[in-house]
Amino acid sequence: MGFKIDKEISAQELWERLKRGEKPVIVDVREPAEWDGGHIEAAKHIPLGELLERTGELDPKQETILVCRSGNRSGLAYEMLKEKGFKVVNMTGGMNAWNGDLA
Repeated sequence: MGFKIDKEISAQELWERLKRGEKPVIVDVREPAEWDGGHIEAAKHIPLGELLERTGELDPKQETILVCRSGNRSGLAYEMLKEKGFKVVNMTGGMNAWNGDLA
């Protein structure tokens, strides 16, 4: 894959931001069954296959943190949104690395 991710956050860093009371925009691009199995409470669910048709739900000027299971699909989502001018950040390791609370 040819995409280059230049803005990343670790699962631990994101968890600490949430614990401090920050309210970052988090988009989970996993499939519905994965989402139903547990997700970050503050996250919005937009499966990767629906992302481009649902960009109107996101603010391109606001930093958006992208999450998936392992970091691959969120990397693709990163590239898709970055091309459209969005301020995006990829959560490395995805939900596999998440130790915070689940909804």
